[in-house]
Amino acid sequence: MADLPFDDEYAPLYSLGQVAEMLQVQQAYLRRLDQHDVISPSRSSGGQRRYSRRDIMIVQHVTRMADEGMTLIAIRRILELERELTELRRQLKEARERIRELE
Repeated sequence: MADLPFDDEYAPLYSLGQVAEMLQVQQAYLRRLDQHDVISPSRSSGGQRRYSRRDIMIVQHVTRMADEGMTLIAIRRILELERELTELRRQLKEARERIRELE
């Protein structure tokens, strides 16, 4: 059986309104996150924002940081550093596996 779109955490399935309701935030807040390049949801063919489950998780993370008093500029930088750390950990794991293979 083929995977369905909702099985993919990166599938852009949710509208701006649905996400705002789900997370109990204002739609303007979600637009602002997009305008400040904190989160960039996909766009439908009509130009409407479409969020994936992964995007929603990031918005939750961002909202928690904002509630702690962080600015959007600081949050954007934290997200960049978190992505970089994830990539470096992946590279380190690959390097360790290669070293094990060579031993």
